[in-house]
Amino acid sequence: MAVTLDGKLVVAISSRALFDFEEENRLFEQGDDKAYMRLQLERLDTPAAPGVAFSLVHKLLAFNDAHAQRVEVVILSRNDPVSGMRVFRSAQHYGLPIQRGSFTRGQSPWRYLRPLRANLFLSAHLADVRAALDAGVPAAQVYPTSVRASDAHPTEVRIAFDGDAVLFSDEAERIYQSQGLSAFQSHESSKAGTPLEGGPFKPLLEALHRLQSEGTPLMRIRTALVTARSAPAHERAIRTLMNWNIEVDEAMFLGGLPKGEFLREFEPDFFFDDQTGHIESAAQHVPAGHVASGISNP
Repeated sequence: MAVTLDGKLVVAISSRALFDFEEENRLFEQGDDKAYMRLQLERLDTPAAPGVAFSLVHKLLAFNDAHAQRVEVVILSRNDPVSGMRVFRSAQHYGLPIQRGSFTRGQSPWRYLRPLRANLFLSAHLADVRAALDAGVPAAQVYPTSVRASDAHPTEVRIAFDGDAVLFSDEAERIYQSQGLSAFQSHESSKAGTPLEGGPFKPLLEALHRLQSEGTPLMRIRTALVTARSAPAHERAIRTLMNWNIEVDEAMFLGGLPKGEFLREFEPDFFFDDQTGHIESAAQHVPAGHVASGISNP
């Protein structure tokens, strides 16, 4: 029988998103890749510390059991193959069953997302994220200095999403930015019964919904919509999710309040937003990634 990833939730992730390679990366960015490779080889037997997306990956992999392999995590890295040895050894040290990876020695690895049929791509490289989003893959630029996830919910994968330009299209955001809040509220009230088009992260939300439905008694997924919308614009967002037959566990309509402290209380393993200001606020409290899509990211 041919090996296939069909039916699995496939997460592609860079080595810097999964592990803390910031010290090594500073050497890499100086352009001396041989010195970088030498340092990684010297540290081959020293496991890298967990990175910003470690908790998300660790918990998603816990959906796998003896009966079903529901999640696949693949390393897509600008690292060289020698450094890739340390990545795999670090994964093994933490008990992460990661078997596949592509290491491109400085070249963009995003093109391998298509044969993987990835449901999510996390990388510290904005150009790679933009290319992935252009190819229709949900992708976010991780902020490696984000606060690490809480360990308070070991049996729940907690993920928080912004709405417009992330789960939903940027249709309403365009009205807001071009005509202001009053026009935005009027537009959304008049279209309350008309579902929004899907945004770049709708496919991931759908995949998480399937994973939750297939499920395991030991792990569950908890999702939250965390948006700057407020009443009456809340209704269209809720009705859109209902139209998609997808439920979220929590919805926060914050009316422009900073999101960071609310996210701190929700304690997500990861938060996705299209606006860097929201990500910078969130990253002080939770792991966060920038979705470089929509009108805010020309």
